[in-house]
Amino acid sequence: MAARLPPPFSSTVPDRFTYNDRVSELTYCVADYSNPVHARAVTEMVNCLAMDPVGQGRPLPAEILQALVPALARYPNCFSILSMDGDTGVGLSLCFESLSSFKARPIVNIHDFVVRQGYRGQGIARRLIEETEKEARRRDACKMTLEVLEGNRSAQRLYERCGFSGYELDPANGKALFWEKALV
Repeated sequence: MAARLPPPFSSTVPDRFTYNDRVSELTYCVADYSNPVHARAVTEMVNCLAMDPVGQGRPLPAEILQALVPALARYPNCFSILSMDGDTGVGLSLCFESLSSFKARPIVNIHDFVVRQGYRGQGIARRLIEETEKEARRRDACKMTLEVLEGNRSAQRLYERCGFSGYELDPANGKALFWEKALV
């Protein structure tokens, strides 16, 4: 019989910060893809990433945005951590769980990571990583992984401060590289 996971967290202690001369309280939670507020926040945040220069610099097509959350919900190994300002998503860590064949334990990959423009520089990204790590530990993951563009120095500094580093098994063979082969 498979071990049961404890329930996902929902932060009870909000972060307070000032945005546009008003004090906001941010909350952090594991997204419920069936919740319309969470679904909208995930979709908006992925689109924010797509429109960012480190994304593709343009919005995603409407049909992709409409299909995104139902597609994510079909993957039981997918979860998202949201940072919310009321009903508005301001940060997202969209993750997929896989398995380490060398440790026979889960790995959590942060596939998409974004903080909305205007909310950056407030510590939201660091807190999103902390909350993602809590969920990864809850899932008994042995490590977290992510990819970052060479030119995105600010993200690299954040990830290094949060304990990430380049991956290598043997320094003589060098660091791992992320490659892709487009199929569509």
